[in-house]
Amino acid sequence: MKNIKKIHVVAGIMAVAGIFMLLSASKDLSTYATFAEASKVKKAVKVVGVLSKDKPMVYQPEVDPNLFTFFIKDQDGVERRVILNEAKPQDFELSEQIVVTGKLRENDFIASSLLMKCPSKYKDAEISVRGDS
Repeated sequence: MKNIKKIHVVAGIMAVAGIFMLLSASKDLSTYATFAEASKVKKAVKVVGVLSKDKPMVYQPEVDPNLFTFFIKDQDGVERRVILNEAKPQDFELSEQIVVTGKLRENDFIASSLLMKCPSKYKDAEISVRGDS
């Protein structure tokens, strides 16, 4: 009888831990949106865009090492300034695509996180290998 009770207790603890992990993970889920869609919702969204290289990128670590601003264009071609309260990522200018997570505030997108898709360093090697065969 005692063994059955121990199994039930362990199973109950595992079930509670599993539910807790699912609830914790669901807080990080956000939907993909354009800037226009982000202006209509109050929750965090992910916006996919490309870096506007003709606009200024501002990072002055001597003034504030946790402030980086730049501009991106979303999939609809709408351009917004992004404010990231983190250091400028290494090789940021080389990114092909940027995913920012955050909320739109007035005309600025306040990003809580950033992901970059950078070109593969093996891209040229792949092209030359394909050309040889």
